[in-house]
Amino acid sequence: MSSSPLSSSAISSTASSSFRRGLLFGVLAYGLWGIVPLYWQLMITVDPVELIAHRAVWGLVAFVALVIAAGQTSALAAALRDRRTVGLMAISGGFVAINWGTFVYAVASHQLLEASLGYFINPLLSVALGTIVLRERLRRLQWLAIGAATAGVAVIAIGAGRAPWIALVLASSFAIYGLIRKTARVESLIGSTIETLLLAPIAAAYLGYLALTGRGAFGHAPTTIELYLLSTGAVTAIPLLLFTSAARLLPLSTVGFLQYLAPTGQFLLAVTVLGEPIAHDKLAAFALIWIGLVVFSLDLARSQRRVAAARS
Repeated sequence: MSSSPLSSSAISSTASSSFRRGLLFGVLAYGLWGIVPLYWQLMITVDPVELIAHRAVWGLVAFVALVIAAGQTSALAAALRDRRTVGLMAISGGFVAINWGTFVYAVASHQLLEASLGYFINPLLSVALGTIVLRERLRRLQWLAIGAATAGVAVIAIGAGRAPWIALVLASSFAIYGLIRKTARVESLIGSTIETLLLAPIAAAYLGYLALTGRGAFGHAPTTIELYLLSTGAVTAIPLLLFTSAARLLPLSTVGFLQYLAPTGQFLLAVTVLGEPIAHDKLAAFALIWIGLVVFSLDLARSQRRVAAARS
């Protein structure tokens, strides 16, 4: 039986409302990730390793609170009984810790431009890993996009006389992290909670050592710094919650376009607020990366349209 005009209109209105909410959640998530360097700048006097330790400990508190609020405690308990899941989350937690540490170091050492380059490269590196590890086949435009990104990295390496290691570590660690999370049979919030649960004891032990030796920020730093450290958990968890909400409501192609908001925000912050100089070779490299991203995004959009047309 065909749907009435009223029911079709209601369905269309609901879909439109879901899309708008998903778009809002996605823009907020990537927007927060784009401006988060300003937050880390507030704690520039704190050692980057200590910052990561606080992020793991207070992140666990925030994630557990989210799991309880979402009624997912049974799912968390079930995932913790799965050895394969716990093992994969231990590995992915290691890579996300490397990513966190490298990013905080980049902000503290005034190298945010190179960090943003890493997150621009990340989606293309993820595609390359999918080809190598998962035997996914690349389309012609995807090869062109990866080639443009590779050329951009080469331009920076030649101009600086060294490889842009911060960008490469950020891009590769997050790409490998994404690959592991793709193969793990665990929902995003549960997986992130297990990751921080595994990292937190090591982080807490390190913070305890700093406290015993009188070298930690707690008890020695101004009260505002201590409050910032306590809020690292919320800063970690809130964008993730917004992102997972957006991912459930939006098409993959839309999420793909939104992911470039974060490194774009970081790039603009580095140049306009933090005053990092941008040489001609870096500008040329970013241009090549952006060309690759445009080609990649156009190919993704075209592929999604084909899939939608085939289903209709």
